Amino acid sequence: MRILVLSDSHGNRENIRSAVSVESPELILHLGDHAGDCAVIEQEYPELPFRCVRGNCDRGSAEPDTDEFTLDGIRFFMTHGHMYHVKFSKTSVIQKALKNSADVLLFGHTHIPYNSKHDDLLVINPGSIGSSEKSYAVLEIRNGVVSCELMYLM
Repeated sequence: MRILVLSDSHGNRENIRSAVSVESPELILHLGDHAGDCAVIEQEYPELPFRCVRGNCDRGSAEPDTDEFTLDGIRFFMTHGHMYHVKFSKTSVIQKALKNSADVLLFGHTHIPYNSKHDDLLVINPGSIGSSEKSYAVLEIRNGVVSCELMYLM
């Protein structure tokens, strides 16, 4: 399964469209900061499953603060990250993901791409698809193993 992970689009829907076109994902995950982009992109790609959480710029959004789900036996925990103060430290959000038995932690907010293992937890921040760096992450799940590659639009 190929998963496109986006965060902090801040209304830049053209970058989202470009990433979808380049990556041909089977699932899109949006980690907040402009949850309104989620609804628009969902309408444009009705064949693609889509999950979204709200960020600090999404006041009034109906999207949840966090989302937890399992795909092919891999447990995911996704959040924007602002509620866990990720700009100062990843410790709180990592502890929350571990407490919830996650295998993969996805968060945004910092606009800084990050891909690392903490014990058995894969910790990923796709950066910002809406910034000048135009970064995102692509996850691949094969035979119960997840891998991540950080990507940039040209």
